[in-house]
Amino acid sequence: MSAPPAIPPLEGSARLLATLALALATFMNVLDTTIANVSIPTIAGDLGVSASQGTWIITSFAVSNAISLPLTGWLARRFGAVRVFVWATLLFVVASILCGLATSLAMLVIFRVMQGLVAGPMIPLSQSLLLQCYPAEKSGSALAVWSSTTTVAPVVGPILGGWISDNVTWGWIFYINIPVGLVAAGMGWMLLKHRESPTARLPIDRLGLALLVVWVGALQLTLDRGKELDWFSSPQIVVLSLVALVAFCFFLVWERGEAHPIVDLALFKRRSFALGTLALALGYGVFFANIVIQPLWMQQYMGYTATWAGLATAPGAILAIIIMPLVGKTLHKIDPRIFAVTAFVVLAFSSFLRARFNTDMTFVDMIVPQLVQGIALACFFVPLSSILLSGLGPAQTAAAAGLSNFARITAGAFGASLSITLWENRAALHHAQLSESITPYHPAAQISLAALENQGMTREQVLASIDRLINVQAATLSAVEFFWASGVVFLLLIGVTVFAKAETAKAR
Repeated sequence: MSAPPAIPPLEGSARLLATLALALATFMNVLDTTIANVSIPTIAGDLGVSASQGTWIITSFAVSNAISLPLTGWLARRFGAVRVFVWATLLFVVASILCGLATSLAMLVIFRVMQGLVAGPMIPLSQSLLLQCYPAEKSGSALAVWSSTTTVAPVVGPILGGWISDNVTWGWIFYINIPVGLVAAGMGWMLLKHRESPTARLPIDRLGLALLVVWVGALQLTLDRGKELDWFSSPQIVVLSLVALVAFCFFLVWERGEAHPIVDLALFKRRSFALGTLALALGYGVFFANIVIQPLWMQQYMGYTATWAGLATAPGAILAIIIMPLVGKTLHKIDPRIFAVTAFVVLAFSSFLRARFNTDMTFVDMIVPQLVQGIALACFFVPLSSILLSGLGPAQTAAAAGLSNFARITAGAFGASLSITLWENRAALHHAQLSESITPYHPAAQISLAALENQGMTREQVLASIDRLINVQAATLSAVEFFWASGVVFLLLIGVTVFAKAETAKAR
């Protein structure tokens, strides 16, 4: 049977409008991974739960999103890439409405899981459909356009989420998806329905999918619940960990022998895909952990509102927007590894700048690392996406994009959970160490206590005030340690990137 004819690229206004539709859907999708970050204290307070429990709003979306991503290739071949993309976008709007209407944490987490499941295929399909709209020689520009949305959205999300939480109600962080999603789905269908990919009735790897859901879900529950249950002293955490490990091992064995695997592990035999995906996933995981930790620290300990915490992260998008088109235009002339190495060097530098944070930092001091980080983000997504997708034919692009995005988003979810746990644990340790000197026998402590009591405060008020100061210092010290560790990880990823190499692309 002969291969289907290649779909010619779009031209003129049709290509521009199709790019806009695909970019809007991607922007809306990625926006929802971060828009709730600065709103967690507000949502948690409104629903009567702790801030650490509120982070389930982020991780539930990310995990369900990651689980459905590997299905992208099968769904596209079974129902058609355009049709799946449009339906996923419409269902995303419906799930967003349900999230806004939630009245309890359980309801919100359930609806976020639904939202994440339908969101999974949107990003890889938007990527593959966008590449089909451009000629092969302009694929770098196409990836730059696509990556600009995945870069800007995580930065814009906290700003929108903060402003909405402070000035309206948190439900509107989900309702704003309604007009964006409807426009993206409508424009996408009108412009791309005649470019539908061939379909075929293929069996689905049900056992592989079940094992994927079990090991990813069990591992995420372990990370989310571990701190509350005192980790491995809890039988529940032990059982969840064993389930995750056993299911993961069975998953690897099953997928290697399955004729129609839910995850095409054969892609990892390609050096460009394996190392490119590893660098992208780990780099994004550390980056995402940073944009979760910093707003929480600013709001809980530095007195920032949700709006100002969001604004502090905004400048990172400025340089990224300016530089990213230049990266896309020159990507075919310069080894993409040069851009990727530059990205990790600058990400490390911005992390080390954050490691200088203290309780006397001004707002301007907060945004300087974000400005520097913008350079890195412009050189991060596009080159690594180019490396890992290089040498793949059209039939493999959707599956490869889905698998790489699965790794990226899973790493982001795990990174968020691990970073919060490490941050809180280290803060507790620093709190205990700083509290050791507050005793009736310490001269400096006695002078401070007496000075506060002379201001009319009771002993209970004095101790509460000092405890608050210690909490702030302990959380800040812990955050600084995390930023230092982030910088080291970024530097280590340079080694991974150097050994990745873009392969010669096949004709589209």
